[in-house]
Amino acid sequence: MPYTRKTVLLLLFLCCFYSLFASTNKIDSLGLQDQPTSNLNTIDSLKKELGKVEADSLKAILYSKIAAQYLKYDSIASKKERHTYQNEAINNTLSAIHHYSKYDDSVGLRNSFDVLAKVYHAQHKYIQAKWFSIQSNSISRAINDNANIIASLLELASVKTDIKDYKLAVRDLNEALSISSKNHMPKQEADVQLHYAMFYNVIKNTEKAATAMKRYAAINDSIKRDNEARTLAKLKTTDSLQQVKKKVYMTNNDGKSFSTAIVLSSSL
Repeated sequence: MPYTRKTVLLLLFLCCFYSLFASTNKIDSLGLQDQPTSNLNTIDSLKKELGKVEADSLKAILYSKIAAQYLKYDSIASKKERHTYQNEAINNTLSAIHHYSKYDDSVGLRNSFDVLAKVYHAQHKYIQAKWFSIQSNSISRAINDNANIIASLLELASVKTDIKDYKLAVRDLNEALSISSKNHMPKQEADVQLHYAMFYNVIKNTEKAATAMKRYAAINDSIKRDNEARTLAKLKTTDSLQQVKKKVYMTNNDGKSFSTAIVLSSSL
C-alpha cells in the first residue's frame, strides 16, 4: 500500500484542523432549514442508523453515505449554506477515512480521497485538493484500476490548470489519454478529450480546443453507434429465440394432437 495507518491518522488530524478551525464559517445549528425536506430526512435517518452500529465497516459506509448527501451542495443558492454543506461533507468523509483505515479498505479510502479532492477544489483550497488527488491516484495504481487512475489524473490536471501549472496539467492529460487509448476505454478517452478542450479554452488556444471537442463528439458518436448495434443484435437474438420456442411449442402441440387422435381411434 502507498500509505501507512500512521500516515492516514496524521492526515485525519491535519484535515480536521483545516476544516474545523481554519474555516471562518462554523456549522450553525447545521443551518440547513432552507434545504429540501427529503434530503434532510435522509441525513437524519442515516445519522440515527449510525448511532446503532458498532462495526467499523458499517460506520465507514454510513459516514460515506452522509457525506454523499452533503455533496449535493451545487443545488444550494446560499453561499453560506453551500459552505456549510461542504464542511459537513469533509467532516463526515474524514470520519469515514478513520474507519476505512482500521481494516485497510483501499477502495473506501480511495473514494474518500476523491470526495475530499472534489470539495477542497470547490473551496479553492488547491494544495489540499492536489494532495488528495495524488493519494487517490496512488491507490488506483496500486490496485491497477485504470478507470480511476484516469479520473484522478483529470482532477489533478484541473487543479493544476486552476493554479496555472499548465505544463504539468498537460502532462497529466497526456498520460490519461495514453492509458485510455492503450486499454481501449472509449468513455474515458472521451472524458480526456473534454478536459483537453476545457484546458485549451483556459489558455486561449481556441483551435486546439475546437479540435478536442470534435474528437470528444466523434468518440461519443462511436460509443452511441456501438451501443445501438449491440442493442439491435440482442433484439435479433431474442427474436430468433422466440421464433425457435414458438416452433418447438407448435411441434409439441401437433404431436400431442396426433397422439390423442391415435388413442381415440384405437379406443373406438
